Amino acid sequence: MALRNAVMAALLEGEASGYDLAKSFDASVANFWTATPQQLYRELDRMEREGLVSTRVVRQERRPDKRMFSLTEAGYAALRSYVADPIGKPTAIRDGLLVKVQCADLGDLDAVRADVAERVAWARAKLARYERLRERLLQGRDEEEYLARAERVGPYLTLLRGVSFEEENIRWGERALRVLEARAGSRGGAIGND
Repeated sequence: MALRNAVMAALLEGEASGYDLAKSFDASVANFWTATPQQLYRELDRMEREGLVSTRVVRQERRPDKRMFSLTEAGYAALRSYVADPIGKPTAIRDGLLVKVQCADLGDLDAVRADVAERVAWARAKLARYERLRERLLQGRDEEEYLARAERVGPYLTLLRGVSFEEENIRWGERALRVLEARAGSRGGAIGND
């Protein structure tokens, strides 16, 4: 998937500045797509040149002017085309932590445990953000009512995927920590130096 598709998906919420989109990526699409602000601005410039987004300049006092981006008809058409095309095979996991865990038996289990513990803490923090976002989306409604009556259900469904992803990261991390702790206790920390 190209960054442009994620940007266009974010613009379905309405007109936004590059800054707003960067914040939106953090709050709404971070569970399935990440991008730096620099990547977003470069992609927005390309998309403007290609006619996928239009720009409106907002003059500001004591601040630089800001550009507001919105989807054009060509942008909506490109997004509809993207949605209609088959997605292909699933994304493969590429995770440096898993490489380190794969090699845990060769070295410093304390370092591996620290990295796993950091991942669990990160997942808990993301899960808490996702739960706050869920509450904002639901606005006091229960999930079934929201899914039956909301104008758009896509953001909620992707949020659910992010929630389940982070819950699984926590489950896996806690189990890995228990196993690594037991291994360190029974072997004195480093394994493979027998």
